[in-house]
Amino acid sequence: MTRWFGPSKQSRMKIHEYQAKQLFSEAGIPVPQGHVATSVDAAVDAYNALGGELAVVKAQIHAGGRGKGGGVKLVRSAAEAREAASAILGMSLVTHQTGPEGQTVKTLLVEAGSSILHEYYLGITLDRSLGMPVLMVSTEGGMDIETVAAATPEKIIKIAIDPDAGLQAWQARQLAYGLGLPAEAVRPAGKVFAAVSRLFLDKDASLVEINPLVTTSDNQVIALDGKVTFDPNALYRHPDIVEMRDEDEEDARELEAAEFGLSYISLDGNIGCMVNGAGLAMGTMDTIQLAGGAPANFLDVGGGATAEQVSAAFKIILSDAKVEAILVNIFGGIMKCDVIAEGIIGAAKEVGLDLPLIVRLEGTNVERGRELLDTSDLDIISASDLADAAAKAVQAAGAKA
Repeated sequence: MTRWFGPSKQSRMKIHEYQAKQLFSEAGIPVPQGHVATSVDAAVDAYNALGGELAVVKAQIHAGGRGKGGGVKLVRSAAEAREAASAILGMSLVTHQTGPEGQTVKTLLVEAGSSILHEYYLGITLDRSLGMPVLMVSTEGGMDIETVAAATPEKIIKIAIDPDAGLQAWQARQLAYGLGLPAEAVRPAGKVFAAVSRLFLDKDASLVEINPLVTTSDNQVIALDGKVTFDPNALYRHPDIVEMRDEDEEDARELEAAEFGLSYISLDGNIGCMVNGAGLAMGTMDTIQLAGGAPANFLDVGGGATAEQVSAAFKIILSDAKVEAILVNIFGGIMKCDVIAEGIIGAAKEVGLDLPLIVRLEGTNVERGRELLDTSDLDIISASDLADAAAKAVQAAGAKA
């Protein structure tokens, strides 16, 4: 049995629902008939093309909770389709996954309605404790799976999948019977489970989720929604997936960081972090939290960063309006402290730094690095160790606020 540890980076590529359903259809997973629209008139044409009956107009953004935010509307006429499209297109859709700023809706999926008998949840992701993909199903379709897991975990059925062998027929039947599906729906459901598993493995996905997966009055099993994310380390194998990328839906700072070979994840706090090494970065964020603060980002410049990369990292942090103090925590091994210092000085002078800057340097060329910082015109707060640095960063951010 193969153990598989999957993506090594936190950042994962997402696609829209309509793109996920294209992949579903190619994999043999039934989906409702639908059309993509980027204008109100196109949405009305799409509704008419579906036969002029019950349809759903759905906002296409990289976030869940669209229905609760007003981004999904049932329509029963061309006039209602026009009204729904007019309301959704261009709106700033706020969900629990977008943050308070929301996401502008530029694309719609207009889809045929379905005669729903029951809603289920289906998802497959990596279980790192097992080192294997795990397929999960639940009778609580349409609900946030996190809520189900917290309140009624017994309603989630899980099966680990050997990535070499794939999902076995007996496993598919076990899942179908566990959901209490009607006998007529067991075989169609098993085909969906197998197809989802193949899609996950073949496309190097990090998550495939269908919520809800529905049974209909004629015992069809249909993916009513779809979410797929991919391991960025494997995208070189999938140029067709790369073409689906919508950079308008991604954090501009994360995209810029990727161009410079930096690992950056935007967070909600106000203390910008620049660290070399993912483990040290995690430890730095934990220590900031322990000191009563909140990190604004995860940023790993890597073990062999150049002055240019350090300068780019510094600018990316400063481009975040939430940042009220910056903590640089460097342990010089391959990455030399004087190189970090040069990058900090260059970037700070170029952008006109006006935020508190806390620096903790240790390791290779640390004395030269400290000397460069001390003799610069920057107002730098030195720290003796990580705990001291975190405490000073929290204090400085509080003072700034």
